[in-house]
Amino acid sequence: MQPQDYHIYCTVTNDLSFDQRMHRICGSLARAGYKVTLVGRSTANSLPLDHQPFEQVRLNVSPEKGKRFYWSYNKALYRFLQTKAQAHQQPGAANMAICAIDLDSIVPCLLVSKKYRLPRLYDAHELFTELTEVKRRPWIAAIWKAIEAWCVPQFQYGYTVNQFIADEFSRRYNVKYAVVRNMPMPAGNTFFEALPAALSLPERFFLYQGAVNEGRAFDELIAAMKETSLPLVIAGDGNYMEQVKSLIAAHGVADKVFLTGHLKPAVLRGLTQRAFAGITLFNNSGLNQYYSLANRFFDYVQAGKPQVCVRYPEYEHLNQQHEVAVLVNEVAPGEISQAMNLLAKDAVLYETLAGQSTVAATVWNWTEEEKNMLQVWANCLQEPLKQY
Repeated sequence: MQPQDYHIYCTVTNDLSFDQRMHRICGSLARAGYKVTLVGRSTANSLPLDHQPFEQVRLNVSPEKGKRFYWSYNKALYRFLQTKAQAHQQPGAANMAICAIDLDSIVPCLLVSKKYRLPRLYDAHELFTELTEVKRRPWIAAIWKAIEAWCVPQFQYGYTVNQFIADEFSRRYNVKYAVVRNMPMPAGNTFFEALPAALSLPERFFLYQGAVNEGRAFDELIAAMKETSLPLVIAGDGNYMEQVKSLIAAHGVADKVFLTGHLKPAVLRGLTQRAFAGITLFNNSGLNQYYSLANRFFDYVQAGKPQVCVRYPEYEHLNQQHEVAVLVNEVAPGEISQAMNLLAKDAVLYETLAGQSTVAATVWNWTEEEKNMLQVWANCLQEPLKQY
């Protein structure tokens, strides 16, 4: 069968407006000839969806967070996928395939694909059971580990963001997943939007972009701002935002830390172009953090911006290929502020790292990674009966 014979449904639990990664993946699938629907959820603050080369669907569920959210969302997702599966059983309809994005949407994807004998694929953006916010609650962790142990072995096709997670899935469940790294489109293939007029930011600043979640070293980063020569802009939102606001007040750095909240991808790309340098930090509070390979690392590179980054294995390996970052040995306020000040004051170092970022951007981009992703899908759809 050809790509145009398939309709792929990709499922996430987040608001679709800000998900650059899934815009990139679904766009690549659509350009390859597949019909694609990206399914997410609506929130009280959802923005109108931008036009994309694929269909976007938001499910309405309440509440918007917590255990009841996951229960409500997965029920709604099951009903949605089942309705679509029934429609695709009709004569002349395209074949349906399902892609579960991370563990929090995997159960309805598995149940519907098994019931209707549909090909399925698992896209593991992270090692979900090793997330800080999961591990610190033992009974919650036990539930997610049980879901992982039940579902993942039944997804024989999949990909993840680095070799460590691929090896860990192989060790745990004997599945052989490909590696598709979270790299952005080349800068020349993207567009930018201006910042909102109401958003007043300093002329030179360090940028943290992405989820403001537990385990992202905000306690140490905000404390470090007391000793830095340049301010910090945090572009994003998440489950640690209220704590971040409290940290800013407690350390007296409200004049040095600026919060933008969620920004649309095109606006965020423009902000990254304006930044002096980026920040990529994680606490060593679990395997998911220690072996992370964050989208933002490559987003800064694509913008030609140096960054301060934690010296964990994946980042150290990349920095040996192209020196694009000042690596900190320890996630501690003194180490972080020292690295930020070094980058701010040493013009020769800054230009060296910026030059290497520009070089790395020509190879660390989605043009190559999408080939790996499309090959996984081709393999999955060639012999789907092996999955049932």
